[in-house]
Amino acid sequence: MPDTNPGAARPLPARSPETGRYDAVIVGAGFAGMYQLHRLRGLGLSAIVFEAADDVGGTWYWNRYPGARCDIESMQYSYSFDEGLQQEWRWAERYAPQPEILNYARHVADRFDLRRDIRFLTRVGSARWDEAEGLWHVATDRGDRVSARLCIMATGCLSTARRPDIPGQDDFAGATYHTGHWPHAGVDFSGLRVGVIGTGSSAIQAIPVIADQARHLTVFQRTPNFSIPAHNRPIDDDYEKLWKSDYRARREKARTMRTGILYDLSAVPALEATEEERRREYEARWANGGTAFMGAYADLLRDKAANDTAAEFVREKIRGIVEDPAVAEKLMPRDYPIGTKRICVDTDYYDTFNRDNVTLVDLRAEPIESITPTGLRTTAAEYEFDALVYATGFDAMTGALTSVDMRGRDGLSLAAKWAEGPRTYLGLMTAGFPNLFMITGPGSPSVLSNMIVSIEQHVDWITDCVAWMRAAGQDRIEATQEAEDAWVAHNNEVAHGTLYPAAASWYMGANIPGKPRVFMPYLGGVGVYREKCAAIAAAGYPGFRLSHSPAEAGVKAGGVKAGAEAGAA
Repeated sequence: MPDTNPGAARPLPARSPETGRYDAVIVGAGFAGMYQLHRLRGLGLSAIVFEAADDVGGTWYWNRYPGARCDIESMQYSYSFDEGLQQEWRWAERYAPQPEILNYARHVADRFDLRRDIRFLTRVGSARWDEAEGLWHVATDRGDRVSARLCIMATGCLSTARRPDIPGQDDFAGATYHTGHWPHAGVDFSGLRVGVIGTGSSAIQAIPVIADQARHLTVFQRTPNFSIPAHNRPIDDDYEKLWKSDYRARREKARTMRTGILYDLSAVPALEATEEERRREYEARWANGGTAFMGAYADLLRDKAANDTAAEFVREKIRGIVEDPAVAEKLMPRDYPIGTKRICVDTDYYDTFNRDNVTLVDLRAEPIESITPTGLRTTAAEYEFDALVYATGFDAMTGALTSVDMRGRDGLSLAAKWAEGPRTYLGLMTAGFPNLFMITGPGSPSVLSNMIVSIEQHVDWITDCVAWMRAAGQDRIEATQEAEDAWVAHNNEVAHGTLYPAAASWYMGANIPGKPRVFMPYLGGVGVYREKCAAIAAAGYPGFRLSHSPAEAGVKAGGVKAGAEAGAA
């Protein structure tokens, strides 16, 4: 049975297909696409944004599952580019829930009048580079056919929901949901028997809320995850004033940090501290909550012995919370270092397994055989449900890019080029695809950072590059193969100097059968990466090939007009 998902909640009126020429086509109207549109307008360039949803927000539009909230503190998970915006917006909670973040995105769209250049309910199907014209030709499922010098992919790192290939899925007679495509009206599980497949980040947030409603909840876990309590609470007025009193300086400091998040990162190796000192530090981090737990010591992600001290501390916490020792044991990760899979942040996740109406099934002991009309069958038992929830994650970082039929020079397919894993220069461009930019693409800090910090850095770099090109009389830019090869090698070298590759994580593409096992994000840190990008720009963009299209010789610098005027130009 297909997902019980109404899709777009507020269908827009029919519109005529867009045709004509723009300076830029932007794909996606999440935080990346919105900011990129704003910056290109500031250059006086024409741009059009295509967005599959019926409103802005990106991942915060689609991920409406129960308990969905950000795992970065609200005062830092917001734009910094406009002082008025960051002073006027008020966050209600330490960790903002999905509805509040979506309202923030809508506020930004209204404040900067962004919607007039966004075409909603429109999915880009193909983008093809025309070498002779120096243009991208973009086609959508609404019949739009537009061309542009620049194609900017703002499609997000976690936007292509992954549904596992389990036999019998279409046979289930009950309601089916995916956390990445949740019904806009919400779901009431009261009195229902519910099965949740998966125990990743979204499941860890959703499970306690669903358990409060359901008659019985059965959680199917393949791999347990480490989770740190959020200790969420309303934002104190004095705390908000403290941030806003020197927001600019705090933001600048965050940009130098490894994660782009301003919190206390220790410079002390774990094993240089005594056992008593480590316990005090871990207890303090646990009491404060959040991902800053992994900043307790400098070497937790580089030294296995150091990592073991943090992992065992969390396992002890699980033992102390979960009353049934057998269930506690199932919930304890043991086959990968803490932090090498996405560290989760929760509210009462482990406590939920003390409830009488919650059952944990270990899929390593009894794998799923099939979905049935009435529920789910494992190798050991049959389970009956009224509703099934797939919390099975995403085709992360590359899925949204390769799902578009993207063709570069000589018809080269992006999906084919990346068949053995993504290859980029700085996570911004890929050789053979002129004027194609990726915001927070593979090979950049992206999902290992505060995404909005990384988004702003990429958008600013792209915008400054476009302005530099215009001033230099150039209109084509492309990563060289040599620079791309060197960056991929550097990215791999940095990753393999850490513990991250020890985990079969979605950072490695391990959650998608057949996907190459390549560590995709850049682990050098936001501050280091930012310096590298700035140095490349300051040096005139080494590693990129810049040129001028013969077809553009008669076009006045400064952009072209869109629509009918562009067609007549």
